[in-house]
Amino acid sequence: MIKTLSIAALALALSACASVENILNAPDNMQSTPKTMTAINAEKGLITMQSNHSVQDTADKLAALIESKGMTVFARIDHQKNAQGVGLALRPTQVIVFGNPKAGTPLMQCEQSVAIDLPQKILMSEDAQQRVWLSYNNPDYLKDRHNIKECDTQLVNIAKALDGISRAATAK
Repeated sequence: MIKTLSIAALALALSACASVENILNAPDNMQSTPKTMTAINAEKGLITMQSNHSVQDTADKLAALIESKGMTVFARIDHQKNAQGVGLALRPTQVIVFGNPKAGTPLMQCEQSVAIDLPQKILMSEDAQQRVWLSYNNPDYLKDRHNIKECDTQLVNIAKALDGISRAATAK
């Protein structure tokens, strides 16, 4: 039973990875947005953009930008390093967890369940072709997921802030 569940979980994880790779590797004429620009993976509620830097450098730039905007970096998780610590291999993968109560609290006041997705998280990862990607939750996805009403201004401001710091962290 446990072996069957493990195999099923692995198959699900691999199919999720394959669907992202298929989107990212699709011929340019089949994509609505070039690979180097922002792409929205609507199915997963992610906004993803390619970085011109390594995972480490992108994460360093992002953390500095977050702090320069008056937000707090709560955690920086190096999944590759953690995997190495238990003898497993993983391409460079880091997540920065950050936020600002002035932005997050109004969303929780509109719909408290959004707290499960806060503080914000941004993922930097390297794919099999050694391209680096930055991804974060699309605020519209959070709006739909948590049925947030009457917080459109806050969601637009959060979307602008996430886009701004993400573009700055990935730019040359």
